[in-house]
Amino acid sequence: MTASPLPRSVPRTLREATLLEAPQVMLNQFRGLSSNRSLTWLACVPVALFGLGLFNLSAKAAEMPELNAAFLANNLWLFIATILVIFMNAGFAMVEAGMCRQKNAVNILAKNLFVFALAVTAYWFIGYSLMYGNGDNGWFYFAGLFFDPAVTPEMITEASLVPTVDFLFQAAFAGTAATIVSGLVAERVKFGEFVVFALVLTAFIYPISGSWQWNGGWLSELGFIDFAGSSIVHSVGAWAGLVGAMLLGPRLGKFVDGRPQAIPGHNMAIATLGALILWIGWYGFNPGSELAMDQYVPYVAVTTTLAAAGGAIAATIVSTLTSGKPDLTMIINGILAGLVSITAGCGNMTLVGSWVAGAVGGIIV
Repeated sequence: MTASPLPRSVPRTLREATLLEAPQVMLNQFRGLSSNRSLTWLACVPVALFGLGLFNLSAKAAEMPELNAAFLANNLWLFIATILVIFMNAGFAMVEAGMCRQKNAVNILAKNLFVFALAVTAYWFIGYSLMYGNGDNGWFYFAGLFFDPAVTPEMITEASLVPTVDFLFQAAFAGTAATIVSGLVAERVKFGEFVVFALVLTAFIYPISGSWQWNGGWLSELGFIDFAGSSIVHSVGAWAGLVGAMLLGPRLGKFVDGRPQAIPGHNMAIATLGALILWIGWYGFNPGSELAMDQYVPYVAVTTTLAAAGGAIAATIVSTLTSGKPDLTMIINGILAGLVSITAGCGNMTLVGSWVAGAVGGIIV
């Protein structure tokens, strides 16, 4: 019987170890770090790394002052108002689709959805620059292509609006102007032609005319007041739609032997829901135009509500007197007319004046 060979001692370094001995050497080295001194030193490693992370975060935070309550409130309110204004596009689409003939409903819905996407893109590309660019002639402004702003420390300390949220709010207004035209030329224009028209409107016509008032242009210098866009948004869209309707002519079937014929909507339930959505969205349109969360926002909301109520009541009375019964279509149009009527003066008119303005709009419509 031969004696077994003595076991080979485990090498102390990886350089001396074979491939099979390397794991054991690494384990022994790790165990050698388990003294109190070594553990204390190892504990400093994550602390040091954490400190570096805090240093980097502190360096970034030092670039901007601490966010204050007024800054957060103003920007949050305008962002909420922007969402409400964007939601108005659903209301416009439902009103238009509900009041048209069923065969044209899908085309109208497609136009409303696509045109808003197109309007935002065109307004981002050049529209915002034309509306709020630099210039001193009162007629034309420009600040370059592709809106790409930056937040400055002064915006935070002064509780100003960050450019991005202001852009979203204004882009939603541009989309509204294009959507108004869609309703005025409903059932009379092809999809492609309307897209081209909406592109020109949102990229050039609306921004340039809007700059005349909201960027210190010549209308503003004359003392013209348009708080939330009765003229800048709704009137521009309405005049553009009127020109389109005059060029396109009446809808097929509107006149028989020279006499106008009523074309009832195919789904008044959808149209009614759309009107309510628009009424709600107007609380972003008008109070949001205060561009701050202050004591005037609730007042603007009240004037907006009273004008819509006055328009609905006046339109109902007129339709009852003329046709012998209330007409749902007229009630919807009266609400919208009242809302449009108060949009210019919602921050300046009295409560009584607001209701009267809405009622006048309801009578005219």
